[in-house]
Amino acid sequence: MSQAAGAPGGHPACATATIALSVVSHGHGMQVRQLLALLLAPSASPVHRIWLTLNVEEPGLEQELATLHGRSRHEGLPQLRFIRNPSPQGFGANHNQAFEHEQACSDAAPYFAVVNPDITWQHSPWASLLGAAAQPGAGCAYPRQVGAQGREQDYARALPSPWALLRRHWSGRARAQRHAPVRSPDWVNAALLLFHGGVYRKLGGFDTAYHMYCEDVDICLRLQLAGYRLVLAEEACVIHEAGRASRRVLRHLGWHLRSLLRLWASPAYRQYLALKRRRGPVVASG
Repeated sequence: MSQAAGAPGGHPACATATIALSVVSHGHGMQVRQLLALLLAPSASPVHRIWLTLNVEEPGLEQELATLHGRSRHEGLPQLRFIRNPSPQGFGANHNQAFEHEQACSDAAPYFAVVNPDITWQHSPWASLLGAAAQPGAGCAYPRQVGAQGREQDYARALPSPWALLRRHWSGRARAQRHAPVRSPDWVNAALLLFHGGVYRKLGGFDTAYHMYCEDVDICLRLQLAGYRLVLAEEACVIHEAGRASRRVLRHLGWHLRSLLRLWASPAYRQYLALKRRRGPVVASG
């Protein structure tokens, strides 16, 4: 069992909203340090609490966390709490357990953010994200994502299908447009997603049966089938370079293919595809 250290109609007003944030480190010490430097900067922030899950042992990082935890308590910064896994868990399971820890707090935040450890930014994205998440019918808000050189990434995409993926990977035109996001996407990658806590709870969080891939596709489809919207926070921009490990590492390719097969056989995929065929796209960016 993990150990926690340290102590749509009803969306709250943006001015008073607070965010609980979940980050998972699987040997990402350097990136985690950079992210925490941004999150724990001495400035006003709607981030109330940070749940950092140590998915593998990182003794050096743990020592630094103990110091940061004490600093966050005494300097009025976001509370830093960490979860140690006795054995590694998957992407969805880690974020779900962080959400469960947050819900057990007496002062649980109304918004829950899932954040990759390799995310950075030049200007804080949180005010814009909260504004987008507070829109009527919004269930999840997301920022624009650019690479280290400022090129916009393909973080927002259309529904994946076998034929669409073949066209994407084999068409020269598709490769040329790889970095262009879809303006009214069916799903958004989970590098940074801001959920209303009640929506995340209603959905049951991520489906832990997926392993590293397609968890974000699945939760976006289920969110929309439940009647909520994905909303782009136009003024929020983060720096994130997609790893695309499944194109370089055979084991990751296997995980990706298994997750795709699971997705295509899922009720959520079939229901969403049927709804999209009947009504056209069921999501709009705001």
